[in-house]
Amino acid sequence: MTRPMEDSSQTYVESMLDMRRDDPETVSESSPASEDGSEVTGFYDGLNILVTGGSGFLGKLLVEKLLRTCPKIGKLYMFMRPKKGKTSEERFKEHFNDVLYDRLKREQPRFTEHVVMVEGDTSQEDLGLSEKDRQVLVENTHVVFHGAATVRFDESLRRAIGINVRGTKLVLLFAKEMRRLKAFVHISTAFSHCIFKRIEEKFYEPPMDPDRVLALIDMLDDELLEHITPKVIGKWPNTYAFSKAIGEELVRRKGAGMPLCIVRPSIMIATYREPMPGWINNYYGPTGVVMGAGVGLLRSLHCERDKVADIIPADYVINNIIVAAWDTANKWEEKQKATVKEDPEKPEDPPIYNSVSSCQKPINWGRFMHLNEVHGREVPSDLVLWYYAFTLTRNLWLHNIFCFLFHTVPAVVIDLLAVLSGREPMLLKAYRKIHKFSGVISYFSTQQWEFGNGNVLALWQRTSPVDRKKFYFNLDTLDWDDFFFHHVRGLRVYIMKDPLSSVPQGRRRYRRLRIAHYFVVTGICLLVAWLLFHFCRLLLSLF
Repeated sequence: MTRPMEDSSQTYVESMLDMRRDDPETVSESSPASEDGSEVTGFYDGLNILVTGGSGFLGKLLVEKLLRTCPKIGKLYMFMRPKKGKTSEERFKEHFNDVLYDRLKREQPRFTEHVVMVEGDTSQEDLGLSEKDRQVLVENTHVVFHGAATVRFDESLRRAIGINVRGTKLVLLFAKEMRRLKAFVHISTAFSHCIFKRIEEKFYEPPMDPDRVLALIDMLDDELLEHITPKVIGKWPNTYAFSKAIGEELVRRKGAGMPLCIVRPSIMIATYREPMPGWINNYYGPTGVVMGAGVGLLRSLHCERDKVADIIPADYVINNIIVAAWDTANKWEEKQKATVKEDPEKPEDPPIYNSVSSCQKPINWGRFMHLNEVHGREVPSDLVLWYYAFTLTRNLWLHNIFCFLFHTVPAVVIDLLAVLSGREPMLLKAYRKIHKFSGVISYFSTQQWEFGNGNVLALWQRTSPVDRKKFYFNLDTLDWDDFFFHHVRGLRVYIMKDPLSSVPQGRRRYRRLRIAHYFVVTGICLLVAWLLFHFCRLLLSLF
């Protein structure tokens, strides 16, 4: 991929929007979707689509890609609920102000004609739908993308089950009423069954029966439920993976007789190509590690650098999801035409797609952090707090020592100075959150899984050459070095809101921080040496 110059005369956003790849996998831009020979785009022509979770990271990218590459779709219904003091209507009006949609606005300026906001909430028994909206969706929806979920690892069991299991059940039952349904795509996670080291594209025994776990959270109060959560989730590392595993089993049971599939992404990170390289809007997972280390707060992570990091750029996942819906609809139509009908007593399991990188383009945690560091030093931000000094620490005991020395001790000193100067102490509180976050991440950074992605590769083979360019999801096209070049710039621009035009100021600040860092390190080393010297003298005097 051609890399833009860091020039203040052109913003990173503008340069990314203007970029085109020169390799054979270049996305076709010139022809209208209905004329470029795309079978996938042709499938979506005239179809009405329902997206749950459309305001989240994955949902936004899915909505953008559908509207941009399938301009002749019917209506795209987006569930939207009131949140943080804003009504559904207010949130919907602000939704398309994101820079993410700039390319869509240029290429499909009339896209708003296809978008319909539906006030809905998958955590409510009636999905928060009015009777009128429910009827419209039942009669008109052709494709459902169910992406609504809570992705927090430390979510309470009640909320995780309520959204990821009960919400899935309610959406599935609702989809069963849809008279024109052609495809239902449930978005899960590749780590739903992370207690196994080898994860194939198949269903596994769930940790609990879906109906029993729903009854459990209805029966117990919050205090008791929180107390027994560790025993309930058992071997699963957190409530997220636990609830997603049960959600998959619910899809298998309640989705019998429906045209559906499951897509399991691994750890999603920023986009590689579309709609712009490096776009991301959250601190989840490895992104939070890179940000914490980059601004100078995070000094150590409990991690085995040689373990494979199964991360995947979000745009590959989005393309996999869109093509999977097309394929599911085709197979369902063929099945309906077949003379031999499916045995209702033993329905065929829906296909599962492990959307992962390790099968084709593995990268370990050491290289992941190295590439972020190399490219990050090229464009330091003026907003960083301290010089980069980060290490991946394999030994947990040593990691805890590092955290105490390089996190807790400086935080106590700085917060004490803040109190003495009349300001609010904040750093120690921030480090408590960082330690909690890094503790959750360490489960995935100290282990390694082997995934199967045969269904994904088979789907790729069924995809036409035109659609392989337009909806690329084969990881063979991924260049990690090129990806991280854009990744760190995306973090700077989209997360820190610091334009690349300020790189010169960032470099000056970074030089000053480097001098200060080594001055402090030298001072500490001299202090430790002095203390050791006097301690040894004291011992010698005693003997």
